[in-house]
Amino acid sequence: MKFSSHSESETVTIACTLAESLKPGDIIALSGELGAGKSVFCRALLRALGVTDEALPSPTFAIIQEYRGRDCQVAHMDWYRLDDADEIEMLGVRDFFQPPWISLIEWPERADQLLEDHVIRVDIFLDANDPQQRAVEIRRP
Repeated sequence: MKFSSHSESETVTIACTLAESLKPGDIIALSGELGAGKSVFCRALLRALGVTDEALPSPTFAIIQEYRGRDCQVAHMDWYRLDDADEIEMLGVRDFFQPPWISLIEWPERADQLLEDHVIRVDIFLDANDPQQRAVEIRRP
């Protein structure tokens, strides 16, 4: 599925649409340049999944943030600062790839080989001519 977003609120709507179809055990791998809107997309997914925590910081420094959602637990991971698959594997990330967890992973290309075949891919692309516009592509297995 391909979407065009002209604002943060449109990106939120796209994320909410995806959230409606998610279930425990799903893994969502989000790719895009710095500033593309991956964290905005993740925060919208978290809210749509029923996470009520007041603050939803990017896990850039914590690497993994855990949340309680409606009928699931959600792990939001940011692998940007990690060097390789071995370092990521040592964090025990595979524990989050099964129910009751839904995993949201920013920068999955750091250890793509750890991800299973049933990963939902979300690619967010910036428009070079319009800084507000994004192309969002969601690929299901």
